[in-house]
Amino acid sequence: WRAGKRSRKESHKVRETHHPSVGSGKMTKNIRITYLRRSSYRTASNKVQAVKTPGGRLTAQYIKKRGKVPSCGDCKQELRGIPALRPNKFKHLVKRKRTVTRAYGGSRCGKCVRERIVRAFLFEEQKIVKQVVAQRSTKTKK
Repeated sequence: WRAGKRSRKESHKVRETHHPSVGSGKMTKNIRITYLRRSSYRTASNKVQAVKTPGGRLTAQYIKKRGKVPSCGDCKQELRGIPALRPNKFKHLVKRKRTVTRAYGGSRCGKCVRERIVRAFLFEEQKIVKQVVAQRSTKTKK
C-alpha cells in the first residue's frame, strides 16, 4: 500500500473531506461513500457528490458533465443565443433553439458573417472595376 495509492478494497470508495470553512465551522471526519454504478474509478464521467437523503443516510449523487457553448469557427469566440449543452441533449433540441436565424447561424458569429459579406462584395466590385479598365484600354487601342 504505497502513499497516494488505494488498496483494492478501498478503490470502489470515494473520499469526501469537509472543509473547515464550510457548514458549521468545525472539522469533521472523512466521509466515505460507495459508488452506486458499475465503474469504480474516479474518472471525469464518474463524478459523485455526497448528499444526505431525507432518511438521514449519506449517498452518492452523480454529477453530469457540463456542456460547452459552441464557438465561432473563425474567431473562436462563444456564440451568443445558443445553449451550452452536452451533444446528446443538444441533438434533441428544436432547430430554432440550436441555431440563430441568419446566414451561418450557429456556426459563425455576426461579426465574422458581416466581414465575409463585405469581403465578397469588395471582391465583386474589384472584378467589375477590372472589366471596366480592360474595356477602356481596348477602346483606346482601337
